[in-house]
Amino acid sequence: MNRRQFLSLTGTYTGGMLVLPDFLYAFGSQQNSNLIVGEQCLVFIQLNGGNDGLNTFVPFEDPNYYYNRPKIALSKDEVIGKNNGMAFHPALKSFAQIQQNGDLTVIQNVGYPEPNRSHFRSQEIWQTASASNQYINEGWLGRYLDLQCKDHTPTAGINIDTIDNLALKGNEPNSITVKDPNRFKSKNESDEGVKLSNNPQLDFVRKIANSVTEGADEIQKALSQSTTQNTYPKTGLAKNLEWIARLIKGNLNSKVYYSSLGGFDTHDNQLAIHKNKLTELNDAIFSFYTDLKAAKLLQNVTIVVFSEFGRRVKDNGNGTDHGAAAPMFIIGGNNKGKVLGKNPDLTNLDNGDLKFETDFRSVYATLLQQKLNFETSKIGILNKALTTIF
Repeated sequence: MNRRQFLSLTGTYTGGMLVLPDFLYAFGSQQNSNLIVGEQCLVFIQLNGGNDGLNTFVPFEDPNYYYNRPKIALSKDEVIGKNNGMAFHPALKSFAQIQQNGDLTVIQNVGYPEPNRSHFRSQEIWQTASASNQYINEGWLGRYLDLQCKDHTPTAGINIDTIDNLALKGNEPNSITVKDPNRFKSKNESDEGVKLSNNPQLDFVRKIANSVTEGADEIQKALSQSTTQNTYPKTGLAKNLEWIARLIKGNLNSKVYYSSLGGFDTHDNQLAIHKNKLTELNDAIFSFYTDLKAAKLLQNVTIVVFSEFGRRVKDNGNGTDHGAAAPMFIIGGNNKGKVLGKNPDLTNLDNGDLKFETDFRSVYATLLQQKLNFETSKIGILNKALTTIF
């Protein structure tokens, strides 16, 4: 029985009162404090659907940009934060401000060899850090947490979302998925004298039971020790980041937080849709950034914004189709606030797509080594870390 099947039987992580079956509840009574705790944590924001990197961080001085995108190119007068031929989409005014503050690094042309244009498969590659022709059952962060935790520790990773994330899946349930932490509560009373099965196949579900109950207790404790200091927009991503901020401020001591924002598959009506999605992203992140900065925690929190692929260089008339390389954004964590990599080369394409310059696994290696003091070869990531982000 896998984790998703178990949850479908026992209840839901994603809000409301979660009640465990009586025969499993007793396993949730023990306490774990096995995570090797440090000051740093990582927050991942996954843009689902394939964000158009060329219209997010725009090569506005390149005539090939306008030649290839006669219907959707952003004018030189629209873009903001101009620097060395690149500029932000006008909806990302706070991104430009954060970079001006020295707290945002842009990594250009991030991707991987032999890119896959399938949403599902490319997300899987990013979430497992596999090669294009390699299939791995555990996520890269799940593998990290398996080695980082002495025993299964349910709140080592927190996924604020409606579904589990493969990146956090490991051999042990060291992460927990929840939509609304404020409503995430375990059963308050255990049933004494419940006879338990000795079937060894129940080991995994017993650990899940422990994760649910203990994780809920730890989350409620962290929330009780924190408040929101600024006003977040009333959007899904903003609410998720507000929860994450409260958990960080409440000393939950999770190493990894994850959330996502969908709607970036802009085959049609791109200008309007992309503007709306980037506005939601911009406003949510700026509230999160401001909150952490006011709490003097920004130096301990590294925010990573990425998508499973970019879009094709040439527009399709009213939008863009699935592409390959795209920028990643790193905010906080004492990053150097630079633009790393060359500007997109629109004259040297790979079957109509941008060629990648930086392998995303090199970014992962940098994050784990420099922020979490972890040797990435232990989880099969052999790419060299970048020396220019932090």
